[in-house]
Amino acid sequence: MAYTQSVIARATERLRQARQAHEEEQRQRIEKIYLDQPRLRQIDRELRATTARVMAAAFQQGQDPAQAIDRLREENLSLQREREWLLDTLGLEPDSLDETPLCETCGGSGYVGAVMCDCLKELCRQEQRRELSYLLSSGPDRFESFRLDLYSDAVSGSWPISPRENMRGVLQECKAYAKGFSRQSDSLLLAGSPGLGKTFLCACIARQAAESGWSVIYDTAVHVFSEFEAAKFGSSTDENRSRTDRYFACDLLILDDLGTELSTPFVVSALYTIINTRLMEGAPTIISTNLTNQDLQNRYSAQIFSRLMGTYRHYLLYGEDIRVKLSGK
Repeated sequence: MAYTQSVIARATERLRQARQAHEEEQRQRIEKIYLDQPRLRQIDRELRATTARVMAAAFQQGQDPAQAIDRLREENLSLQREREWLLDTLGLEPDSLDETPLCETCGGSGYVGAVMCDCLKELCRQEQRRELSYLLSSGPDRFESFRLDLYSDAVSGSWPISPRENMRGVLQECKAYAKGFSRQSDSLLLAGSPGLGKTFLCACIARQAAESGWSVIYDTAVHVFSEFEAAKFGSSTDENRSRTDRYFACDLLILDDLGTELSTPFVVSALYTIINTRLMEGAPTIISTNLTNQDLQNRYSAQIFSRLMGTYRHYLLYGEDIRVKLSGK
């Protein structure tokens, strides 16, 4: 699973702090044992010195080192027996003075070779959820909170089924999508008038995918394109580049409210780059918009429209504005 550099950086810093805290806790624990029984400190010093003495004895010129090595080995075993006895008198286990790494797999580095260890992956997942929780903190973004009763069950106009029945089908599809999300999932286009639940559904999918460990970027079209403008026309820094790179690196990108941004040739170019790059890399994208198909065709390039129509699964929401109903106006 791909995580943004900012998420990895925060997770790595947390791992570093945890490693330092673990090492300090061990140091204090060992020091307390030494203070309770000073002879243990002396024994450990002698045991460390024994290894050097054995090596020196083995290389003594003109002498058979075997006897010296045997004698040193006996000294070593005697010290170990005394060490175990002293620890036992303190009610401690034989390994109480041993130093252990924060993670047995990677030693606390976060990587096994070039592969990220599970300990760092878990911290990345936590940072991903924390970042997403901050972005989605304005509402109860869970499928369980979705209210179908707010949609009319009356069939009217040119729609073949009622808004409620239509929404029930869209909700089921979105639930299934979120539950089974993977890098092989389809891209989605949620369209319809304002106030019909598109943003809420996007937030629900984002929350569940992130909780399953996938890296998710959830952002509004206005903010996304402002980030691209800052990277293009601002100072060329690693920070600016990483702020746009994350839209390509994440497992799932959710671009909310497409069409609310100022339409310029640069925005059209940036949108094409996002859509086309993620399609080429097989990375799913979800786009919500208030625009009709005709609006999309008129507002953006033929290449963008073709990709949206030909490669995205479409869900059309219709009915009365739910936000107006909830406000009581």
